[in-house]
Amino acid sequence: MNPITKFLDWYERHITEGLLISAIILYLQIPHSWWALECIFGGGVLHGHGVIVDFFLYGIDTLEMIPIIGITLAIIAKVRKNRKK
Repeated sequence: MNPITKFLDWYERHITEGLLISAIILYLQIPHSWWALECIFGGGVLHGHGVIVDFFLYGIDTLEMIPIIGITLAIIAKVRKNRKK
């Protein structure tokens, strides 16, 4: 068994743990993203410096929702696969 195959086998055995760690980190970002959206659309104090500046300061955080959804779907798929075994 070559080193690449060993690594891929190890990675497959531990992918769920890695996904869970990534999910926790991303889920911790949700309150921050919510705050950023309030700054853009609500009465936040730190916004109002122009559309481009506000996007880079706060709106870019909403892009974190894409990996949050992707990680969640990957975890669900992995759990479903493990339950079928």
